[in-house]
Amino acid sequence: MASTLLIVAVFVLDLIAFSLAVAAERRRNTGRVEADVNNNGYCVYESDIATGLGAGALVMLLASQLLIMAVTRCLCCGRAMRPSKSRSLAIFLFVTTWVFFIIAEVCLLAAAIRNAKHTGYLTDSFSCKALRKGIFGAGAAFILFTGIASEFYYIHHSKASDGMPSLAGDAGVTMGRL
Repeated sequence: MASTLLIVAVFVLDLIAFSLAVAAERRRNTGRVEADVNNNGYCVYESDIATGLGAGALVMLLASQLLIMAVTRCLCCGRAMRPSKSRSLAIFLFVTTWVFFIIAEVCLLAAAIRNAKHTGYLTDSFSCKALRKGIFGAGAAFILFTGIASEFYYIHHSKASDGMPSLAGDAGVTMGRL
């Protein structure tokens, strides 16, 4: 039986991660050109709160994934699941959850690192490079996909793990006395 408390806890962690990623997308760094004392142009970037928000989203998603995997024992350890449609779906959702999780983490990590750039002198291109719009947003979308897939994975894993079908008492061949 699936634990409602666990489902709510994972939902809250995923919701916080999603909110932080959306906030990071809205607060991306922007750069402007300024001149130093030698009249050389350099880029000055504004607030880098988006880096912290992206890192927070990354940590919350990681906590959510670790919680689900710890409870289900990562599908590889623990009791065997009984053969059923729920087992097949649990295995499919396990793989799907990990794929979405890895994509979300890579997006968030790459965006946070790229966004952390503070100041640099201009090159021949005469532009201040900033984080491309939508990378934190892509991370937020994959956080949502990961959350949905992990919730369904947990539910189907719980259905398939509710115990092996019990055999009737003396239904098989019995051993007689010699």
